[in-house]
Amino acid sequence: MLDTAHALLSVRDLQSWYGESHILHGVNFDVREGEVVTLLGRNGAGKTTTMKSIMGIVANRTGSIRYEDTETIGLPPEKIARLGIAFCPEERGIFASLGVEANLLLPPQVRPGGLSLDRIFELFPNLKERLGSSQGTKLSGGEQQMLAIGRILRTGARLLLLDEPTEGLAPVIIQQIGRTIHALKQQGFTILLVEQNFRFASTVADRYYVMEHGRIIDQFANSELDANVEKLHDYLGV
Repeated sequence: MLDTAHALLSVRDLQSWYGESHILHGVNFDVREGEVVTLLGRNGAGKTTTMKSIMGIVANRTGSIRYEDTETIGLPPEKIARLGIAFCPEERGIFASLGVEANLLLPPQVRPGGLSLDRIFELFPNLKERLGSSQGTKLSGGEQQMLAIGRILRTGARLLLLDEPTEGLAPVIIQQIGRTIHALKQQGFTILLVEQNFRFASTVADRYYVMEHGRIIDQFANSELDANVEKLHDYLGV
């Protein structure tokens, strides 16, 4: 059930286009404060486009996207970010010529309450070990992902959009990302997560929405996961 009255983020009839290509076809979902909600689906289902539409990166969009009772559908990305929404893209966006600390310090604070560098290093001790010695793209894939997540934690955003944070990472790093998501939830962050790996998602998510061909086709709570595993195999082709 969609729960507009208690939603931190409420998306209604979201339609999005890349040029002439119509990608999202009436997407509807809610994210309540303090939840971890996962968008599941195969490649090309529209998950990343949904996140980019929320951030205003996909400008050609219609419908309604409300965050904390503010309608954002007509706002540019910089104004959406300053409302308290942060996006960590799958490609990470690490600045090659900058070291760890410079990458972390680059984004501006958009609201009070961003995490300090010390707190980020508590979450990601690997990054502290790399201070002052490594350019961003000389880090391992796992360290780059930690850096990309740590960077948005400084901004003061309370809604985090994480796009495929475990893609291509070693199991030990995936476990660390999972522990970090749990820790962030305990600190009051709300997280919208894009994942194809529902086995990982099952360790962190409160609820799931399944996307296919630019639409939400199913939804269920984590407590209902066992009853939906067979359907998920069909949806995701695993």
